[in-house]
Amino acid sequence: MSAVPDPVAADGAPRAPRAGLRAALHRWADEHAFTAGVFDGTRWQEGALRLASPRDRAPYDDPFGHGCLDWEFGRWTSPWVRLPFPATDIIPSWTADAPDGARLDVRLQVRDGSGGTGGWYVLAHWCSGDAVVHRATVPGQSDGGGRVEADTFLAGPPGVSAYRISVVLARRPGGPAEPALSRLQAAASLATHAGPVPVSGPGGAWGTVLDVPGRSQGVHTGHCPQWDGGGEAWAGPACTAMLTEFFGLGPAADDLAWLDPDDPAPQVDFAARQVYDYGYRGCGNWAFNVAYAARFGLEGAVLRLTSLTDVERLVAAGLPVATPLGVRSGELSGTGPDGPGAYSYDTAGNILVVRGFTVAGDVVVNDPLSASDDATHRVYPRAAFERVWLTGGAAGAAYVLHPPGHRLPPAVPGEAPRW
Repeated sequence: MSAVPDPVAADGAPRAPRAGLRAALHRWADEHAFTAGVFDGTRWQEGALRLASPRDRAPYDDPFGHGCLDWEFGRWTSPWVRLPFPATDIIPSWTADAPDGARLDVRLQVRDGSGGTGGWYVLAHWCSGDAVVHRATVPGQSDGGGRVEADTFLAGPPGVSAYRISVVLARRPGGPAEPALSRLQAAASLATHAGPVPVSGPGGAWGTVLDVPGRSQGVHTGHCPQWDGGGEAWAGPACTAMLTEFFGLGPAADDLAWLDPDDPAPQVDFAARQVYDYGYRGCGNWAFNVAYAARFGLEGAVLRLTSLTDVERLVAAGLPVATPLGVRSGELSGTGPDGPGAYSYDTAGNILVVRGFTVAGDVVVNDPLSASDDATHRVYPRAAFERVWLTGGAAGAAYVLHPPGHRLPPAVPGEAPRW
């Protein structure tokens, strides 16, 4: 895929930077896109990047309990992707299969505005399960070019002008488990807020509400404390379970056999185990939540969106959107089954599912920070929600899941792709 050009007006002059956030998504999702990169012991076959003749073999010492094992591996490295702005952060995400005995390592290299190129940052050691190796991010990566915080690379000044991604496909020597990567993308963004966030205009979904089942993290309090302290911290898994259930998918009964049969929604507990990041020690890794859905045949991506108008475009295309929020006490209150003003945040952050909009443009959500599944259905004022979402720690972050071939909204003319 070609690099994203700088937006230009009809007369050929550069457009003024959009206020608030600028964002761009680059995706590799087919043979043509992957062929633009460099194969080293890998090949494109049957719709995915796979190991061909592994070129290397080395031990990997899993620091979370499985010890040191030998692995054979190959890699694929993307071409450099030039950005239309000096990005302050980059979030890779992927659709892949890495069954027990296989894993993926996702690495990022960046170039700053002066042309300087640094080393490689590790964004993930990822696998579908946890029986042979634990999926994890790597804390403590920091240098003059930036730092890694769980699933996100944060750039130092003057920002990132270009980046490339390398994916290592690894397996235990001789197999039989084989890793496969079918889609890879990275969302880059630049925050340009210089004052109050203007309320966005309609995006085609006012009056549209998708029928997304509600899942509360509260009903799982005390469950499986080995994964992020238990259900009270499971906003991410609850939202990811909602998104997969929206498409009629989820774990089979055999997958849930290890859970309490009286669990009111065991698919949430299952998701928590499968998205848990042993390095971050939490279930809120956005890329891991997206990657989890591949076991059900879904595709997905972590995005940076610039306004609720973007979210509306996705909802209008039949896609609910998971939106992380960084909230300070008193910043956001909403209406739900218990009446107006009943939901005033006193937590530092959350993830919830935007499933639609009222006829007046306010935001209809399933908020897992609820006492029951039925209590997740809430409405938040558009202006307050947008301000918190764009300027808090999330800075317009979102993730979506969808079946293969589901039509995404067209790109906004004159702007870099964001989905």
